[in-house]
Amino acid sequence: MATPGLSPPLIGWPLLPLPDRNGELHFPTLEASIRQTIEVILRTRPGEQLMRPEFGAGLDNFLNEQNTIVIRRQIRDRIVEALEQWERRILLNRVDLFEVPNQPTHLRIEISYRLRRTGTLERIGLTMELEV
Repeated sequence: MATPGLSPPLIGWPLLPLPDRNGELHFPTLEASIRQTIEVILRTRPGEQLMRPEFGAGLDNFLNEQNTIVIRRQIRDRIVEALEQWERRILLNRVDLFEVPNQPTHLRIEISYRLRRTGTLERIGLTMELEV
């Protein structure tokens, strides 16, 4: 537990380390670190990382697919499988996929999860564009 007035404990090296104007690196909080990792998992195609060829959800593989219920189910299953395998700091609550009104090529993905360490409920969402 963090002491008032002190910074939260460091979690690890930032995934995308960029120094600020003063040349300092800022380490992410637990919540930010997990959010960054989820984004990396969702954006990475299996086979893309040399040392971990199975890492990633491979959502890019669906970009040329049609927005059908079968494809949406495959995307949901891929997200659940990838997050359960590669992000052990969370308990996955839900992965919901919605059609975006008036945009038949767009798919809204909402992921709800709980941090194992603190029990905090978090959500992340993204919109993906498929073919009609």
